[in-house]
Amino acid sequence: MPHRVDEGLAGTLKWVAATLKAADIPFALGGSFAVYAHGGHSSDHDVDFLIREQDKEQALAELAKVGFRVEQPPEDWLVKVYDEDRMVDLIYRPVESPVTDETLADSSRISVEAIYMPVISASRLMVHKLLSYSQHYCDFATGLPIARSLREQIDWARVRRETAKSPYAEAFLILLDRLDVVPLPDGEEIKVGG
Repeated sequence: MPHRVDEGLAGTLKWVAATLKAADIPFALGGSFAVYAHGGHSSDHDVDFLIREQDKEQALAELAKVGFRVEQPPEDWLVKVYDEDRMVDLIYRPVESPVTDETLADSSRISVEAIYMPVISASRLMVHKLLSYSQHYCDFATGLPIARSLREQIDWARVRRETAKSPYAEAFLILLDRLDVVPLPDGEEIKVGG
């Protein structure tokens, strides 16, 4: 059965994207809607956009001008805007790494709900997902649908390189091998416990 998107959230996504585009603020769609844009299965409880930190205040001002309610939460890596009860995260430092021009360039222009916009690459989506796992949050069930549905679009060698320091990412990649989703490279040794 095809995945249907929440029409209200889709409308909010389009409104934010159109506003950022009109203001010439660089951005890329991220999170579950980026997975959806790439043809994968995702849950959609909010919308995530990646922006550069230096564009944060202008983005909030432009979105407030068109009717969004703005919130600056205590977290120092994102800001939020609301369209009624629909939340949009404007993330400028995912997984402790600032969004740069290079981050935003790692995207493709894809039609999302009839609006062309930059969508972060499937490889970067997977890297961000794996680097979000920690001793405080390690729910592999959130990463499995992404890995399964986008596996052909993901550069797995790059994912391994960019997540090499994370034992949680390593465990997830071993799990993908054991589940026959994505095999480990030939000859790669499995280290357990360092």
